[in-house]
Amino acid sequence: MASPSRRLQTKPVITCFKSVLLIYTFIFWITGVILLAVGIWGKVSLENYFSLLNEKATNVPFVLIGTGTVIILLGTFGCFATCRVSAWMLKLYAMFLTLIFLVELVAAIVGFVFRHEIKNSFKNNYEKALKQYNSTGDYRSNAVDKIQNTLHCCGVTDYRDWTDTNYYSEKGFPKSCCKLEDCTPQRDANKVNNEGCFIKVMTIIESEMGVVAGISFGVACFQLIGIFLAYCLSRAITNNQYEIV
Repeated sequence: MASPSRRLQTKPVITCFKSVLLIYTFIFWITGVILLAVGIWGKVSLENYFSLLNEKATNVPFVLIGTGTVIILLGTFGCFATCRVSAWMLKLYAMFLTLIFLVELVAAIVGFVFRHEIKNSFKNNYEKALKQYNSTGDYRSNAVDKIQNTLHCCGVTDYRDWTDTNYYSEKGFPKSCCKLEDCTPQRDANKVNNEGCFIKVMTIIESEMGVVAGISFGVACFQLIGIFLAYCLSRAITNNQYEIV
C-alpha cells in the first residue's frame, strides 16, 4: 500500500495525465468525424472514377467511413475510461488504439505498393467502357459521360480512341465529347475535345487521394500519442494504487 505522502505527490501527476488524455481523446474523436466526412465525400465526389476501377477500389470510401465510425466510438470509450480513471479500461483503450494503428499502417503500405495497379486498372476499364459504350444508361457509360463532361476530354489518350468503337461506327462521337453544349458531333472531329481523359483523371485521383492519404497518415501517427498517454496513466494508477475519494 502506497504511503499517504506518496499518494499525495502522485495526484498532481495523474491529474495532469488525465487532463492531457482528455484533450487528446476529444481531438481523436474529431479526427474520426473528419475521416467519416472524407469517406462520404470520396464516395460522392469520386464515385465516377471508382466505378471504372476494380471492385476492391470501390470499397475505399467505405473503409474510411468504417474507420471514422470506429474512431468515434473508440474516442467515446476513451473519454469514459479517462473520466473513470480505470486502469484496465485505459489498457483496453491503448490496445484498441494499437490495433487500429497497425491496420492503418498495413492499409497504407498495400495502397502504396499497388498504386501503379490502380492506374493500369483504370486505363483498361476505361478502354473497355468505351468499347461497350451505349446511350441506354448503364453505370459504366454514365461514368464515361460524366468524366468527359466534367473534364472536357474525349477518349482515353485522345478523341481518336472512339473511332474503334461500335458506337462510333453507328452514331459517331457521343455528345459528352462536345466542346459546346447541346451539339451533335456525329463524326465531326472539329466539334469534340481533342484531349484524352486518362492523364486528367490520373492527375485528379493522385491529388485527391493525396489528401486522403495525408489525413489518414496524420490520424495514424496521432494515435501513437494516445497509446503513450493511456499507457502512462494506466501504469501510474496501477503502481501507486490511485483512488478517487
